[in-house]
Amino acid sequence: MKLRSLLYVPAHSERFVAKAHERGADAIVLDLEDAVPEADKDAARASLAATVPAVSRNGAAVFVRINSGARQREDTLAACRAGATGVMVAKASSSAALDALAGALRAEEAKLGRPAMSFLALIEGAAALLDARVIAANHRVIGLLLGSEDLATELGATPTPEVLRHPKLLLHYAAKAEKKLSFGLLQSSADYTDLEALAAAAAEAKAHGFDGATCVHPSAVAVLNAGFSPSDAERDWAQRVLAAAAEHAGAFQLDGRMVDAPIVARARRILGS
Repeated sequence: MKLRSLLYVPAHSERFVAKAHERGADAIVLDLEDAVPEADKDAARASLAATVPAVSRNGAAVFVRINSGARQREDTLAACRAGATGVMVAKASSSAALDALAGALRAEEAKLGRPAMSFLALIEGAAALLDARVIAANHRVIGLLLGSEDLATELGATPTPEVLRHPKLLLHYAAKAEKKLSFGLLQSSADYTDLEALAAAAAEAKAHGFDGATCVHPSAVAVLNAGFSPSDAERDWAQRVLAAAAEHAGAFQLDGRMVDAPIVARARRILGS
């Protein structure tokens, strides 16, 4: 699944929901958690039956960011019934907890005759960060991302890019060790009006192997989609590598550099082949 841009949309906001399908994001994340006041949470959950189909009209995947604690199970079942692709599990703490959530889903999925829901695990605590590879290995999990503010609060830290860089990379390595997606930017993206800085952050994250990033403003979507896609130069290089590889049984030289199996594999990944 290609998820370069994941646009958060408050699930209770009719104004934001109405335009979400026009934004070009690979995924819409309907937020039932932090973006929704406590008094509106029940109504936001009830609205998923209408909002999930509405935001997916142009083909975007739809994830619902569910609450932790007492609301988690009913949030997840509502997302399932509404036809969401999956849920973003806030404060994901362990693989066992994800298994329990999956267990609550199985009967509902079977009754509806729908595919199994995918999980995006939002890691927001130090213990979960240290267990991230085990969480990533869970069969429902397709990707990991860091809840920077919550983690920093637990650590007693200031959530600067320098402080968060190491945790984000740890989470990235855990995801890739289990061949799962990883999301995030290593630089600050708080100022969504600075699209040039956002493009630089996306380029850096892509160089590290991140697959995409979340955003809270539609203006970031096109920047993330471009930033996490192969450039024309990369595609040209990959095509030439594969063309040359077809004529050689082993390692060979291209543009004065040795090309062997890992580089050929990288070229195939760039072209999606």
